[in-house]
Amino acid sequence: MKFCKLSCAVCLASALYAQSAPSQAAALKQAYIGIKNNITQAAEKMGDADYGFQPTAPERNFGGWVGHVADAQMNTCSRLSGSPQRLNAGSKTTKTDLVAALKQSFDACDAVYEGTTDANANDPVQSFGGATTRLAALWGNIAHDQECYGTMAVYLRLKGIVPPSTENMERGRGRGRGKKE
Repeated sequence: MKFCKLSCAVCLASALYAQSAPSQAAALKQAYIGIKNNITQAAEKMGDADYGFQPTAPERNFGGWVGHVADAQMNTCSRLSGSPQRLNAGSKTTKTDLVAALKQSFDACDAVYEGTTDANANDPVQSFGGATTRLAALWGNIAHDQECYGTMAVYLRLKGIVPPSTENMERGRGRGRGKKE
């Protein structure tokens, strides 16, 4: 009898866990939304005059990072949608133009991420590094965005601006901006 109860409990727990675990496509979309929010908010938080800021001569300036993200995303997502496009955002220098290009690249990616399902996640696609799966290409895009955001966050901090990811984390802990423990 105890074995029967234990077996039923394990089966029930397994069924509940399986229902609550997000699908591959859902996890991908959740990660994309997070990095999209961080990069968009970082681009908005940096002042117009500081888009030319670069900590050292060999580094990109802040605007260069925004343009790089926009170009890389458009290259990846437009290729996956079947109509490759180039933004040439790297040639732009004003905050207004760069934020517009970033938005355009996220609009292109929104459609691709939204169209990704567990059923098509393993479809073969051509990626920057060659043939891969749709899921791997999109996770690669997220990883690239996270690397770029990490650099952008340092640039924000060097200008005395709290990065969006930190600000959002502190808000979630109830500390908010300017509060100290």
